[in-house]
Amino acid sequence: MPIKKITVFIVFVILVCSCSQNSHNVIEPQIIPTPKNQSVTQGYFLLNNATGVQFDDAFKVSANFLKAYIENGSQIKLTENNTISFIKDDTLTEEAYVLEILPKNITIKAKTDQGAFYAVQSLRQLLPSAFENGSFKEEEVAIQCMTIEDEPRFQYRGMHLDVARHMVSVDFIKKYIDALAMLKMNTFHWHLTDDQGWRIEIKKYPKLQEIAAFREQTLIGHFSNQPTTYDGKRYGGYYTQEEIKEVVAYALKQHITVIPEIEMPGHAQAAIAAYPELGCSGDSIKVAQTWGVFDDIFCAGKENTFTFLKGVLDEVVELFPSKFIHIGGDEAPKTHWKNCQVCQKRIKEEGLKDEHELQSYFIQRIEKHLNSKGRQIIGWDEILEGGLAPNATVMSWRGTKGAVEAAKQHHNVIMTPTSHCYFDYYQSTNPNEPLAIGGYLPLEKVYSFNPIPKELNHDEAQYVLGVQGNLWTEYIPNAEHVEYMIFPRILAMSEVGWSLPENKNYDNFVSRVETFNKRLDALDVNYANHLYEVEGELITENGLSFYTLKTLTKDKTIRYTTDESQPNLQSQVYEKPIPFNKDMVIKAAVFNEENQLGSIFTETFNYHKAVGKTITITPESSKVYSGSGAQGLINGISGSDSRYGDKEWLGFWGDEVEITIDLGEEMEINSIETRFYNGQGQWIYAPGELEINLDKSVLIVIVNEENMKDLIVNINAPVPTQETSRYIHIKIPSYGIIPEGNQGSGNKAWTFIDEIIVN
Repeated sequence: MPIKKITVFIVFVILVCSCSQNSHNVIEPQIIPTPKNQSVTQGYFLLNNATGVQFDDAFKVSANFLKAYIENGSQIKLTENNTISFIKDDTLTEEAYVLEILPKNITIKAKTDQGAFYAVQSLRQLLPSAFENGSFKEEEVAIQCMTIEDEPRFQYRGMHLDVARHMVSVDFIKKYIDALAMLKMNTFHWHLTDDQGWRIEIKKYPKLQEIAAFREQTLIGHFSNQPTTYDGKRYGGYYTQEEIKEVVAYALKQHITVIPEIEMPGHAQAAIAAYPELGCSGDSIKVAQTWGVFDDIFCAGKENTFTFLKGVLDEVVELFPSKFIHIGGDEAPKTHWKNCQVCQKRIKEEGLKDEHELQSYFIQRIEKHLNSKGRQIIGWDEILEGGLAPNATVMSWRGTKGAVEAAKQHHNVIMTPTSHCYFDYYQSTNPNEPLAIGGYLPLEKVYSFNPIPKELNHDEAQYVLGVQGNLWTEYIPNAEHVEYMIFPRILAMSEVGWSLPENKNYDNFVSRVETFNKRLDALDVNYANHLYEVEGELITENGLSFYTLKTLTKDKTIRYTTDESQPNLQSQVYEKPIPFNKDMVIKAAVFNEENQLGSIFTETFNYHKAVGKTITITPESSKVYSGSGAQGLINGISGSDSRYGDKEWLGFWGDEVEITIDLGEEMEINSIETRFYNGQGQWIYAPGELEINLDKSVLIVIVNEENMKDLIVNINAPVPTQETSRYIHIKIPSYGIIPEGNQGSGNKAWTFIDEIIVN
């Protein structure tokens, strides 16, 4: 009898423990950016009113952040005991941390408060998203037991925001900084001046506030739209020095450095509008009302230009304690310098070769001044032209070439190429996307970025400080649109900067993004959700063409139609590639058991004689505008009428292009069609002519001058009756150099070509 009683008691205890464990919903660790090392162990820590935080002054920022986050996000009020302990560990690197969660206590080890702060951000993501907005109502929460040993891959992990084109409030700037801190980024690059507005108060030069901070009106629609139209509304404003101090102090509490950018010598039209004597001509001009690159830049020959800029920078360094000051240096046309007597006199007196060396002289003078203030400069990669300033850090945006050149000269570089880091590009092919500058940068491409160029050896690679995502706001008029453009791509960029390549996995990342979106919902972030959109790709097997469909998230059902009807819950489930042997329209969407989850994907197919055949292109298209590769020119799918950077257009910069299509056998050809993008505001020009060589004849196609005014230049080349050919050779000359007076004057023009249709 006693034995039976003991047995019953043991079973009872086991059942009680089991029920207790099952009653707590422990969140599966899905941290972004993914840590260096993490291991989940059995059990959980209960966070409740009995929990306390112990720390010394070395960790007061991170510890107070954690306390505020818990108490503002829930009903839990922390006590003074030490169940969560912050411990100093000098064996760790500056930004490293160890987070150990045990059933009875949580320990955060770090050398610095910054490292501890990053541990807190990881712990934050192990708590329910309801903590983000104060809606967690339970008395306690279970946190999965685990150990994380973590540190960043790169020391510089930044995000940029242009407020010169469109401003956002100080409150939103703080929200932006909050997002960076949550994702363990440590730098906010604040682009404060440009042609369209001057956004920082400079007390020595009040006209910057009175004149340079406001433009008379703003362009409506895209720059390429013809004719151009304007809204007729005065636009502008600036941040007072007190507001800037407020932002800098706020960022400091989240271990984020604010780096200001004051553009020079180019992108200076707003400043010159306020002080015309700073330009070469001295003529009065207006703050720019449209986008692009302008010839009015600071005069490098006048001494008062340097007096002005030193006066500006003296106030800037008092506001920003950052080691770096960004001075731009990009997109500075030399048109006025070439015709300016004082600039030419400066070139002669200083023994300079040309205007590029004059720009180098300009940058080096500014660098010396900032170095005297204990600061260093960052400039866009154009500062390499004419000779790099001695202590300059290069921000490489025009691909990776500038980074490679600077690193080989033992200069520090920050990687931010347009191909992977420009978040003002479209992130989806969905036609309902809000207006963007152009280009195409989906989430996966951001995530795939490796910031170390392959051309650098191990020693040279040490000069790569890190990475940065950029957001230029020509077409982004408000805070909600800013959020839409950076989220979720900022999540991918955070992992590029923090996580080791061997720890990255895109499928796993997408799963974590799906979970992270709930946190963004709680934070009231207007993120773009393309996780449930459908993507398509043409494949060719044994001479036959098929179209494949996929979606980013796993365990989702794609349903589709081919008769132009809208897909619904009764439509065919996609299970295998769809044969493509005739004209058709595919419409598809992602569904769960009850609802359509994403938007409807539509692709129109034009089946012609070259679809799926062999094509070669010399040279290869630009890596930035590679579309679907060479095969994309004969896949039966035409590009967008407005997005030259989508999956179908191929871009070439300044090169003559030669294309060969092998049809596999002789075929009768009636006509050859294609089209060129002609968005001259984006430096894209259709060729004036092209040459088509068949096996027996040569067709020279001359583009009508009237057609050169159109955004899309259509080409339709009839072939002589009953002409047969196996090979089609197409030569496309580059437009050449963009003429003066046009956007990008003096630079090579881009060529963009769409589907080549063989009838």
